[in-house]
Amino acid sequence: MSGIISASGDVEGIHVINKTASKFTKTEVSGSFSIPASLHDTLKITGIKYQSKEVVVTSKILNSEQFKVRLEDQITELDEVIVGKVLTGDLMSDIQNSEAKRDINFYDVGIPGYTGKPLTQNERKLSEADSGQYVYFAVIALSINVHKILNKISGRTKKLKYHVKLEQQDACMNKAKSEFSEILFGGVDLEEGLIAEYFYYVSEDPQFLEICNLNNAKSMYDFLVLKLESYNDNIESDEN
Repeated sequence: MSGIISASGDVEGIHVINKTASKFTKTEVSGSFSIPASLHDTLKITGIKYQSKEVVVTSKILNSEQFKVRLEDQITELDEVIVGKVLTGDLMSDIQNSEAKRDINFYDVGIPGYTGKPLTQNERKLSEADSGQYVYFAVIALSINVHKILNKISGRTKKLKYHVKLEQQDACMNKAKSEFSEILFGGVDLEEGLIAEYFYYVSEDPQFLEICNLNNAKSMYDFLVLKLESYNDNIESDEN
């Protein structure tokens, strides 16, 4: 069935989920979408800026040329409003008059350092193992990073890379489980342990991290559906 979403703002990328049939899609720039649906299926429509809406598919909806849905804005009410300093619009003046203080970094105390995204413990160890001081041989104009070479020979760098990969894999698995469990298993009475086992099965696929890093919900959903089919085949073969 086809439909179109309207709202007060941007309608691209609105999630449309057929909870009954475990199907998923997102709207185009115009708000249009297409999703497999049958009579009495339940559609859930969600967007970050809008209130979620559930619609049960009726014969009228199925027979219509294009199903139309209007989403309402998600309004957050504040319990209290505190009025502070009035901003003038002059950036430098407003910064000087504000009471905000910048966090102290390495350079404020004369020590150069990393001020980007904090590394995990294993990522920090890998960075240390893969760096180090160079030893210079003036006679033949050659420099060798002895620390890096020793870590590779001992296998420490390889081991740390493996641990970093496991961390990334675990984070992606938890993200996929949080975002897609309801879509895949919402209408099925399934033990939590079996759902967790399925996502561990998915995370072991070499393509899983690549798809996770794409940060594309549609690609991840299609991948999870394919893995669910193979997971079910494995269970059936084990039972037989």
